[in-house]
Amino acid sequence: MFSVENKTAFITGGSSGIGQAVAHRLALLGCSVIIADINKPSKLEPKTHFVHCDVSQEDAIKTALYDAKSLLNQPIDIVILNAGVGDVGPKITDTDAKLVNKISAINQWGVFYGLKHAPEHMNDGGSIIVTSSMASLISIPGTAVYSACKAAINSMVSMAALELGKRQIRVNAVCPGYVDTELGNSAEELKLTKMFTALGRHADPATDIAGVYIFLASSASQYMTGQALEVDGGWRCGPTDQLLELVTGSSLAPGSR
Repeated sequence: MFSVENKTAFITGGSSGIGQAVAHRLALLGCSVIIADINKPSKLEPKTHFVHCDVSQEDAIKTALYDAKSLLNQPIDIVILNAGVGDVGPKITDTDAKLVNKISAINQWGVFYGLKHAPEHMNDGGSIIVTSSMASLISIPGTAVYSACKAAINSMVSMAALELGKRQIRVNAVCPGYVDTELGNSAEELKLTKMFTALGRHADPATDIAGVYIFLASSASQYMTGQALEVDGGWRCGPTDQLLELVTGSSLAPGSR
């Protein structure tokens, strides 16, 4: 049920971070993998190939998908639209157009172009998985553009699920919280997850996140589509003991005796 053996996969942003962990796991489980990225991985697993792709350019995604299908010599079963940038910091009033355009081109339109062109190269019954973020659901000052793009992704996933359902192609999003990658492991971010998540830590891309993608890629999730799965260590459960203690001086709900 959870097997991806002998399937084919195309993954953007697969040279580092979450994408690299997922690509490695897919290859380990017997899947033929095409990594589409600006940077080539330092090492390619057996049955893994690389194609250059700048997801902010529609023609680049279109070409990468065509090349992937040619390299695999068969249609694609699994498409993972994972490439993204994590630029955050300025509040809305301090955000310049250059930053807006950069984040939107990669995080939002890169996914749109993937959703537009991937189905042409896929088998019926395939799976498309998009990397969204808990930032699409939880607002933190200074993440306006990033959060807006991730929220747009969730909307596009729902729409694509409706449009591709007749081919039994499932479309789902994964919404990670902070993950221990180059994009999110500063001292401040580590302190945030310690205080705000039930599990009190960052996610490990290989042991905490990659398995969710395998589940969505396999037949184990064959009746799931249009979903945005929260993989956040319990961030949305509510205030933790540590946070309540810091704010109110007690780990119990205000008014408790």
